[in-house]
Amino acid sequence: MKWEYNSAYPSTDDLRNKAKKKIPGFAFEYLDGGCNEDVNLYKNTSELREVELKPLYLTKHTGSSLQTELFGHVYDAPFGIAPVGLQGLMWPGAPEILARAATAHNIPFILSTVTTVSIETIANITEGRAWYQLYHPADTALRDDILDRCAATGYDVLVLLCDVPSFGYRPRDIRNGLAMPPRMTLKNMLQIMTRPEWAIKTLIHGQPEFATMKKYMPKGLNMKQLGQYMNQTFSGRLNEERIKPIRDKWKGKIVLKGVASREDAEMAVRLGLDGIIVSNHGGRQLDAGESSIHSLQSIAATYNHQLKVMMDSGIRSGVDVARAMASGAAFTFMGRTFMYGVSALGKEGGNHTISILKTQLQQVMEQLCCEQTGNMHEHLIRKEQQSC
Repeated sequence: MKWEYNSAYPSTDDLRNKAKKKIPGFAFEYLDGGCNEDVNLYKNTSELREVELKPLYLTKHTGSSLQTELFGHVYDAPFGIAPVGLQGLMWPGAPEILARAATAHNIPFILSTVTTVSIETIANITEGRAWYQLYHPADTALRDDILDRCAATGYDVLVLLCDVPSFGYRPRDIRNGLAMPPRMTLKNMLQIMTRPEWAIKTLIHGQPEFATMKKYMPKGLNMKQLGQYMNQTFSGRLNEERIKPIRDKWKGKIVLKGVASREDAEMAVRLGLDGIIVSNHGGRQLDAGESSIHSLQSIAATYNHQLKVMMDSGIRSGVDVARAMASGAAFTFMGRTFMYGVSALGKEGGNHTISILKTQLQQVMEQLCCEQTGNMHEHLIRKEQQSC
């Protein structure tokens, strides 16, 4: 089985390098960076890649399938597109490009509250099959209206973001003026001038805006007022009292994203949630925390029979997907990986990135003689095995 992709960019590193050359430096650094000293950003991938898998070459093998059932839907691969804020800043129309590719490849696309396309537009593109990540509003009426919009347009999986009780301290974004309120410096203007394709496409597509939130915003906000509005509108800190009314109101599946401890996983079970995404926000929130793969290994061992345990952060390839699934993830998500693809290749970037990930994962499964993604755990080499 083969999927079409541009052979000049066969890896995520190739896409990242190309993206760095195509988009302004401030946009690339927003996408690429972590928080503080980037310790957890690098741990996410390096510690994931310490996971080793065992091939069973003499096993009877009739072929490997990437199809994976999740919440009653059979997806064509065990990975999806994670929510990313301000996607249109990195590449004009990025969320629309990725949503179309996800729909064509039958994988989930998660829309962020603070990205640059509306709930309704993505629902139309995905025929109502997208997931929605709620960045919790401070106002109950605003929260309920957003949920009503999602329900009316067909979203059936709601993702509650729990790992942003405060904004991560991101030195690159502070230097570049991308903290709230954003500002356009002379340095940023010069960077734009060196990226004419990005500049022209941005001019044609229009200035990025928080499209889902547009209907709630007072007209005529300047940049400073916009920053103040967003800070006042959202309260990222979740707790049991805030989750319970959402569980009562929302009729579809609910997933808690940003889980990094057994205690939070236990609360998700107690509140009747359907799944969790083990994540440290791509290393962008807590530099002193542990990598997502280490959190996953602890959490999945206890909770994978009580709800769907998924993972994002640090996953860059189909091989990384296999590593995460062997370690206990029922499904995986990637954010930066797909944004590198779109930033590098524009409208072809979504299809290309999904295709190389599928090709890589298919090769790994065939090599391991693993027929189903749900059997990946049988190929995990455990540390106690290595010491024997």
